[in-house]
Amino acid sequence: MDTQTDHSNSRSAYLNRNLWSGALFGLGLAAFIDETVFHQLLHWHHFYDKSTTNIGLISDGLFHAFSWFASIGGMFIIADLRRRNAFWLKRWWGGMMLGAGGFQLYDGTIQHKLMRIHQIRYVDNVIIYDLIWVMISLVMVLNGLILVFRTRKKS
Repeated sequence: MDTQTDHSNSRSAYLNRNLWSGALFGLGLAAFIDETVFHQLLHWHHFYDKSTTNIGLISDGLFHAFSWFASIGGMFIIADLRRRNAFWLKRWWGGMMLGAGGFQLYDGTIQHKLMRIHQIRYVDNVIIYDLIWVMISLVMVLNGLILVFRTRKKS
């Protein structure tokens, strides 16, 4: 068996692990960006806005820890895949887009609109912010699905 065949066999044996590593990292990255930009720098909202500011800050800390653990978990899986010569960047990137877009879509629909634990911003015309948030998430999910679909077979 030549090196090219070995590499292809490793890729196909670890398709799901590449996908899940990317999804975990993407989820953590999107949560990290959300927490850093919208919670800490802009002060637009906290993770949980239905209580006091102190509770909001505690919820932000827990949310930030979650994003950190998700990112680190994804990176540990990458390290294992690289050690096995089975890391597939294109498939991982598809998983990353699915994770980031999925998180953002969940946040924008479930947490913002159904649970109402926070909004993107507390302004009269929040629908513009909501539409931009959900559209960006849908673009990421669509791009992720395309990449995952293209890498579903052995290559």
